[in-house]
Amino acid sequence: MIIERTKNEVIFRLSANTNIDDLQDMSDLLEFRELSNKSNATQSDVDALVKSIKKGRWAKTKARI
Repeated sequence: MIIERTKNEVIFRLSANTNIDDLQDMSDLLEFRELSNKSNATQSDVDALVKSIKKGRWAKTKARI
């Protein structure tokens, strides 16, 4: 593996036989970290959003049953 830093980006060079699923998982993690780094959300904001999502999901499930 070779890691190269340019002025605007970081480039990872891997052998062609690298497992593509593992590479996708790593890409998803790096994308999440990059996006969350720019976020101004607090933990209480995240907790409130999760609570709201779970409540809505339960209501939809309950309506289907």
